[in-house]
Amino acid sequence: MLDVLVVGAGTGGCLAARRAAELGLKVLIIEQKQLACIGDKVCGDAIGRHHFEDLGLNPPRGEELVNEIKGIEVYSPDRSTVFRVESESLHGYMVNRRAFGARLLREALDAGAELLDASTALDLLIKGGYAKGVKVRDKYGELKEVEAKVVVDATGYPATLRRRVPADWLMEPSPLEDYVVCHREIRKLNEPLEKPSYCKIYLNQEASPGGYIWVFPRGFHEVNTGLGVQAGRGLNPRRLFYEHVIGNLLPSNSTIMHAGGGVVPTRRPLTSLVGDGFLVVGDAAYQANPIHGGGIGPSMRAGALAAEAIAEALDADDVSRRGLWSYPLKYNTVYGHKQASLDAFRIFLQTLNNDELNWGMKIRLITERDLLMASMGGELKVRFTDKALRLLRGIGKLRLLTKLRITARAMKRLRYLYLNYPSPEDIEKWKAEVEKVFVELKRGLAP
Repeated sequence: MLDVLVVGAGTGGCLAARRAAELGLKVLIIEQKQLACIGDKVCGDAIGRHHFEDLGLNPPRGEELVNEIKGIEVYSPDRSTVFRVESESLHGYMVNRRAFGARLLREALDAGAELLDASTALDLLIKGGYAKGVKVRDKYGELKEVEAKVVVDATGYPATLRRRVPADWLMEPSPLEDYVVCHREIRKLNEPLEKPSYCKIYLNQEASPGGYIWVFPRGFHEVNTGLGVQAGRGLNPRRLFYEHVIGNLLPSNSTIMHAGGGVVPTRRPLTSLVGDGFLVVGDAAYQANPIHGGGIGPSMRAGALAAEAIAEALDADDVSRRGLWSYPLKYNTVYGHKQASLDAFRIFLQTLNNDELNWGMKIRLITERDLLMASMGGELKVRFTDKALRLLRGIGKLRLLTKLRITARAMKRLRYLYLNYPSPEDIEKWKAEVEKVFVELKRGLAP
């Protein structure tokens, strides 16, 4: 019998399979795509260097490596103010997504995992309250049941298996407002970029309501560019992309190399990442960064942590939720607390209009350093002189400072709650405390 069944061969699934196989477990990956297409995904393609260092992985090189990144530039809606955020912690890579994904899969298979490609997981098998495998339609069209001691859902946004778990596992569905719908294109430029080492993000609530525009360099003559909008607003990101990006931020004579769309969860992680015999990683677990939607790094970290928790649970002959609990404990210590804090900041940003964004960035309501610290999971500091307060009052922007202070308090509280993730017995009480923070935040930010 299989020890671990991983459904989904994305970055999180491949890391879970690889680490589990390295720990001596019998692992099978089930993937809907054909082998040759695994790794191909519409994505921003950026990943921080520190994820490779923390996981002990070789950084991208050769065909995998498209560009090296040194920092981020964030533009106000009128583009009169630019925050340049630079730090060793922001150094990273733009990757060839297919080549990089193929390498992660190859390393998982080399470690001993097996693959069933071009096969679709249709349902989760639950017996005696435990996940025991999945029902699959294989590449030949045959229906079969594949059993395992532990199942990992790494199916991405569809969350094919997570959506079928019992309600008391606390793997709650999320409202549309917690997702961003994107259109992305890879374009070839006729003129070279001036700053090919900086990713650019444009905030604009008219062009990309509830989301943002990105232009990430792939060397001097190519960019990964796109536009995301908050889901549920009935807006078409492709239409907005052609209205506000092409011919404006990028020349209209640039050439499309690839185009596509996608959906990204932009919120805190699931209340619980585990059930009896079951774990969730990656987008299925809401593990992308709530501000910029980057999910490659956290999904890989989650996959490795999930595999280590499975190995410990199997050694103890206890794959119950309690037996697997070390996974959410470690994940929230490593990354979940940062996500939860940034989820509050994301909600704050989505309440602002362009005028508020322009003024807030112009007078440095928060500084580049504050933004960097907040993006790394630290506290957001809000300190202003009497002169600055008089200025804000005089231009009718004092409410903006009040909203920022409310957000900073919520971010601090959420960071504390996630760094003190509870035991299984206290998870319901903890969940209520988290939800209370978000209710109070939204009430405080309301017009």
